[in-house]
Amino acid sequence: MDQYGSDFLTIADDDGNEFELEVLSSLEYNGSTYLAVIPAAQSADTLELEVSILKSTEEAGEAILSVIEDEAEMEAVYDILMDSLYAEEDE
Repeated sequence: MDQYGSDFLTIADDDGNEFELEVLSSLEYNGSTYLAVIPAAQSADTLELEVSILKSTEEAGEAILSVIEDEAEMEAVYDILMDSLYAEEDE
């Protein structure tokens, strides 16, 4: 991911509704890729960001984004991603 700019992606839910997300950061952890995202319409300059963390898995050669259901996994990934985001902000 380009550390000097933002990446955007469009996802579709099970009903076919599309959503554009801005990827704030990505992380490889325990063999999986995780993304910290916000709705693209929400500015990164907003004081209170609604950051979601999604796990990228592959099914039939296609990348699938899903929520993290394991609480310990979510906490570990959240801590690492937030540390990374704040470290980038301080630079």
